[in-house]
Amino acid sequence: MGFITEKEKHRRMEKRATFGGGRDGVVSRVMWEELNPEILALILVRIPVEELLQTIPLVCKSWWSAVAGPYCWSEIDVEDWCRRWSCYDRVDSLVRKLVRRSRGMCKRLSAYRLGDSGFAFAANWVRCLKVLEIPMSEVSDRIMEKHAESLATVTVLDISYCSKITKKGLEAVGKSCKFLIQLKRNMPPMELEEIERARRASDETEAMAIANTMPGLNRLELAYGRFSDHGLNAILTNCNSLTRLNLVGCLYVNLNGDLEETCERITDFQGPWTYYDDHILAIATASDDDDDDDDEDDDDD
Repeated sequence: MGFITEKEKHRRMEKRATFGGGRDGVVSRVMWEELNPEILALILVRIPVEELLQTIPLVCKSWWSAVAGPYCWSEIDVEDWCRRWSCYDRVDSLVRKLVRRSRGMCKRLSAYRLGDSGFAFAANWVRCLKVLEIPMSEVSDRIMEKHAESLATVTVLDISYCSKITKKGLEAVGKSCKFLIQLKRNMPPMELEEIERARRASDETEAMAIANTMPGLNRLELAYGRFSDHGLNAILTNCNSLTRLNLVGCLYVNLNGDLEETCERITDFQGPWTYYDDHILAIATASDDDDDDDDEDDDDD
């Protein structure tokens, strides 16, 4: 096949961007460029963000206008793009660009490796944010405390693996985000050496911050948290609307007393050893399958 120029590529895209039909084999064509920008945006948002920014604006003027306007950016999801970059400056730059295009009407922001600069800009610009997902980001307590009041409308928050956010940032969020119903605060597993050093040093501060400031939560993920039964008891006492609770890898949680019974009443509960139990079960099942195969081979002999 020969080389296809950019001009030819755009011509073909325009040709495909038609719909309709007619009688006697006569096809009536309606160019997408005549669509209302809001309707056009509903179609364009299904395209990966890189193509949406780099290729689509070159097709025609109306497509450029749709991408440059706010309708394509009511939900900003650049997680896949962020996964390919480890540079916080590039992520911050892209988020600022897209938040500007949304004209403050963005309802969802999902990005990895967001820095203080990008977070602060988004918090200042967006006034109706509902979902904020920024795992593995470099946002600090100082910036979270400074801009938490701007996140008052947030109902879903994911700050998993954000090592620079501590109980101070969580408290700021809890005090400002009164409509928060879902929180993901999963952390990376501890290394064996770290487990040995911290064997007797549980940390209840984050669990207490959640319990004291986020009573409206119904979904909570705290995988590999450093709290013990004490912090868990506070959460269960104050957050009594929980329907999902993830405690996978919480090595200091023993579920003593009534805690296990209370947790089991939660519709979707994953205990501290859920992952390990499933892993051991998988190994045992595989081993049984191998034994069965060996027995069949012996019978054949």
